[in-house]
Formats: sequence, structure tokens, C-alpha cells
Amino acid sequence: MQRTVAVLVHPERDEAIDKAAQFISDLHAMGFGFIVFPNDLDRLRGRVPSARIHPLDGTPAELAVVFGGDGTILRAAEWALPLGVPLLGVNLGHVGFLAELEPSDIHALPGVVAHRLYLVEERLALQVEVRDAGGDLTWSSMAVNEVSLEKLARERMLNVLVSIDERPLSRWGCDGVLVATPTGSTAYAFSAGGPVVWPDVRAMLVVPLAAHALFNRPMVLSPSSVVKLELPDDSHTLGMLWCDGRRSHDLAPGEWVSVRSHRHQVRIARIGEQPFTTRLVKKFALPIDGWRKRSDR
Repeated sequence: MQRTVAVLVHPERDEAIDKAAQFISDLHAMGFGFIVFPNDLDRLRGRVPSARIHPLDGTPAELAVVFGGDGTILRAAEWALPLGVPLLGVNLGHVGFLAELEPSDIHALPGVVAHRLYLVEERLALQVEVRDAGGDLTWSSMAVNEVSLEKLARERMLNVLVSIDERPLSRWGCDGVLVATPTGSTAYAFSAGGPVVWPDVRAMLVVPLAAHALFNRPMVLSPSSVVKLELPDDSHTLGMLWCDGRRSHDLAPGEWVSVRSHRHQVRIARIGEQPFTTRLVKKFALPIDGWRKRSDR
């Protein structure tokens, strides 16, 4: 039976197409088939005309190799999450917390995939639902990093009531509220002052954005918790909901948001057992030698 790998690339980087085409050529020689984003089908077929390349559909692959940054991996996760396909990222972006390989390591990639020389981490994702005043579902999405409820009017604060497990917690006058995963704790939530949470921890984070309140600290919740975000019926400021900065919904009057752990987990392929501490130090260039590195005597 033919083995199939998804090859998913950044939509605007020629480097991503170049490296993906070389990878496809190498694995094609080993008898693999491939599925790709529909918009990339013609470009990749043109580069490797002899390879069996088909567009993404509801059929899973044994692995998805993603050429791009974390944004491309988040895009790929929309397809991979419900199918349980692991994601192996090649970092062509900037920080790249989700990506496993740097471009200098790409020569080893075909062998890694062919011989399955990788481990798979399973990480918590979020299920986001928007309901109207009658409780009917009006919009839903998944999120790998975070869901953010943000104000639409720059000159006004958003008035958000946050409830945890059907118990009101606090009403914040704020720019917005984030609900994030441990994976997302190094993304938007980190910029908003949230804690860094190791990705194997099962938890959710609630992070207020510029809340005008004495109680405005980030909180770490149980993975079984349900977060509810509500705007008052007479609110003069409408809110916009964003999931991973990719999918959005304008809240209509009377709508409210619930966030819980997704029934599926994001599967991230890792080539080595590099501790998250090491990755954190490397990606943020943390000064582990102090402000003034001691010279050898």
C-alpha cells in the first residue's frame, strides 16, 4: 500500500515551494504519494511532474510536513486536527516555536520521514462556540494557540463578564480577553503578560488585555473547565472574536462565547527529545550566562 505524506507550504514564499519540491522529489523516488493545499497543486506538479500529487480532502496522511513558520502550521492544523495527522514543521519563519527543523537540517528530512524517525506529542486544543440569546449555535471554530475577544472601537473599553464553569468570576473593562492553550502561551498570551506554560501541561489560560481592574491577573485553569465570555445587552462597544489570528467573527448583540478543551488533540512531530527549556532559551535568546559573560581564565 502506498504511503502518503501531506506537504503544506507557505502561500507566498518561493523558498517554501523550492524546498517542498526537493522533498517531494526525494520521497517520490521511495514510492510515496502526496497531498497538498489546492492552491499549490499546479506549482508543485509543475516542479515534480512525475510525482503523484493530489489536493487535500478528507483523507488522512501518515504525516504532514509543513514548510513555513508557525502561521503555516496553524493553517495546516485546521485540516490535520480532526484527522489526527501529526505536523512536522520546517521553520522558514522567525521564532518558530511549533516548527521542529531549521533549513540547515532539511537534508535529513526525507530519511526521517521514510523511516519514521520522529516522536509525536499530543497537545491540548480549544473548541470555541458562539451562541445567541436563545442558546442556538451561530459560529464555531477550533484554536491551537488562542481565542481572543477584542474590542472593535478603539476609543471605548470592552465590558466583558468572565464566568468559569457556570460561575461568574469577574467583569472587566478591558481591551479584550484571551483564552489560550499551553502551546499558545508563548504567542499572543505571552505578549499580553501571561505565563509560559510547558506544552505537555494540560491546562487553559485566561489572560485579560489591559483590564482596568485591581483583579486583572492571568489565570491557569483545569483542562475540564468551560470559560464563558459575555457582553452586556446594552453594550455600546461590540466585540470581535479571533481564533489563532486566522478565523474571526463579529459578535452580534446578545451573543456569547464558550471555550473548552477540544475533543481532538493537536499532534506535533518531534525528531529529538529536546527539552522545552532548551527550546525556550534558544528561541528567546535568554541570557543564561548572565548579563556579562565570564571570560575563560
